[in-house]
Amino acid sequence: MGRAKHRTARAASSPPARRSNWPAILIFSGLGLVVVWFALAPLWSSDARDQRAEAAPKSRSRDDASADSEDLPSQTDPPPLNESEPPGPAPEGMTWVPGGWFWMGDEEFHDARPLRLTYVDGFWIDATEVTNAEFQKFVDETGYVTVAEQAPSPEEFPGVPSEDLVAGSIVFTPPEQAVSLNNHLQWWRYERGANWRQPEGPGSQIEDRLDHPVVHVCWDDATAYARWAGKRLPTEAEWEFAARGGLDRKKFVWGNELLPEGKWRANIWQGEFPAENTREDGHVRTAPVASFAPNGYGLHDMAGNVWEWCADWYQPDANQFAARRNPTGPNSSFDPAEPGAAKRVQRGGSFLCSDLYCVRYRMGSRGKGEVKSAASHIGFRCARDPKR
Repeated sequence: MGRAKHRTARAASSPPARRSNWPAILIFSGLGLVVVWFALAPLWSSDARDQRAEAAPKSRSRDDASADSEDLPSQTDPPPLNESEPPGPAPEGMTWVPGGWFWMGDEEFHDARPLRLTYVDGFWIDATEVTNAEFQKFVDETGYVTVAEQAPSPEEFPGVPSEDLVAGSIVFTPPEQAVSLNNHLQWWRYERGANWRQPEGPGSQIEDRLDHPVVHVCWDDATAYARWAGKRLPTEAEWEFAARGGLDRKKFVWGNELLPEGKWRANIWQGEFPAENTREDGHVRTAPVASFAPNGYGLHDMAGNVWEWCADWYQPDANQFAARRNPTGPNSSFDPAEPGAAKRVQRGGSFLCSDLYCVRYRMGSRGKGEVKSAASHIGFRCARDPKR
């Protein structure tokens, strides 16, 4: 039976997302086409990236920060959190986050500056990342086909030979020996046939990973699932508030110490990246959701495991211009490293983050991804507004 190819409807204000806009390197060899997105490049803060960010055009949030003049909480005491009770029974698999004031951002990352007092209303959010089993149910009921399962069209990649226009996705492939960290193409490859069903490509499967987070889902795929589930993607501010779990200005989901009591609290990389993972946390790639203790709001894996899509467009200066209350992000995308790519925010880091490379599993740090790009370390979770 044929499977319908559902596409997510984009908001009228959103720029059209086309694969031809994907920043890519096209490498032709006997193995065919390799496409690697620069969005998978390391996300550390460097002087060069800071300079590009400072040179980027500044644009106000669509929220416009008109509430900046309101009376704000003390800047020395912990910001006040709401004490609201859940507005009814919890939707299946979701946890109530009461909202309140918090310091958003992280001064150590150029695109997460400055720390900014921000307020969000209460909301529901998934206690875990969306799993393979949950995504399978969505696909079974709707016939949805992810972007990674669809072959690129000649219109999207003009000039590319038709035999190289093959469906697939980006897969982390560790090198056999230590390599320089200045070229991420050494550990990423475009794998024909890789998708959420076959995370490492043909021959891999998810039957023994149904409780792992679904991966190889782009932003369009995530929003399609959320609509089907009667939910939505969280805003970046909601995501960070939820991740903090009531903690005030801490580095990590669990506090300021990386290894409290000598124990790993998240699925991230240990060892010499990208060649050696010593598996001190018990995992090499994704881990079953809820493998680690929850934060103060009962949420699992808000650091590491997989990057999580948010609703907001990405701009490096978003924190400078965001509204104080319930910010929803800028009304367009801009990444000075790739000005032509339409990118949304990603949060939380992944199993590939380490204290030696890409430390963006920290709560206030940010990631980004082209809206139709997917990879073996990208997933999502959903949010829902309370019923009034």
